Amino acid sequence: MNLSRLLLVVPCYNEEAILNLTYSTLKAYYAGIKERGLIAADSKICFVNDGSRDKTWDIIEELCHQDDTIIGVKLSRNFGHQSAIMAGLEKYIDDFDCFITIDADLQDDINAITSMIEKHREGAMVVYGVRGDRSSDSWFKRFSAESFYVVMQKMGVPVVFNHADFRLMDRRVLQELGNFKEINMFLRGIVPLIGFRNDKVVYNRLERAAGETKYPLSKMLLFAWNGITSFSTFPMRLVLYFGVFNFMVAMVIVAYIFFSYIIGHTVPGWTSTMLPLTFFSGSNMMALGLIGEYIGKIYEEVKGRPRYIIEKTVNE
Repeated sequence: MNLSRLLLVVPCYNEEAILNLTYSTLKAYYAGIKERGLIAADSKICFVNDGSRDKTWDIIEELCHQDDTIIGVKLSRNFGHQSAIMAGLEKYIDDFDCFITIDADLQDDINAITSMIEKHREGAMVVYGVRGDRSSDSWFKRFSAESFYVVMQKMGVPVVFNHADFRLMDRRVLQELGNFKEINMFLRGIVPLIGFRNDKVVYNRLERAAGETKYPLSKMLLFAWNGITSFSTFPMRLVLYFGVFNFMVAMVIVAYIFFSYIIGHTVPGWTSTMLPLTFFSGSNMMALGLIGEYIGKIYEEVKGRPRYIIEKTVNE
């Protein structure tokens, strides 16, 4: 059996505190699965520096000079996590048979890679890494994360429950992924859209070994919003529903005003004037803001700017 050449793509942003540990851990694991005959001997690891402001790129360059199985890719600035992943994948699409994306924080259990490779050898074109247990998370973290997947699925976004960006993709899948040209990439929704035979590997997420999380609550909310507005027009439909509701409320208010006038209880007052004015003006501003969000995305897509710019590569 011909062994698949595997490229492990690791996006990095300000990871100097953990990068050496990440390298040594992945290097040892890679050596083990090569010896077991699971992947080809010329499989490699690609670290993508996403505009880090610390010494992340210096460390990557040093690792590349020490180890020719390590590829370094430096983006010209910070383009975001999804763009960094795409840079590593698209740059070497013709050089490897399958690709695995994993974050540099070592929270995704690398032992799941073995199962991913086995499922790929059995015919799966995409293998999703799925968290099997969230008991280690705080109540708020567990509730917010699970709510994210539920809301996304309810709005028609084809996400895999409890799956982040730890996945294996065959080169054929990656070739089809290249046909998706949008600037606002949301891989958790796009990859399931491609289709092909897929499978899952369940694993338990580990504690971060060093450094700080790059996804605090504010970034998670922004990421979720980007995913929703990139894939679903349901929020726009909510604006229509809200408009219908406002119209019905307005009709009730009009009926009340006429009734009060007929029975002679019309007393001009500040509250009766300001309350509906505030309600309707506020709802209109919300609707305009939501519409503006979609128009802004259209504006970004129409310009057709690149998702990323590669400044430098090492050991290419």
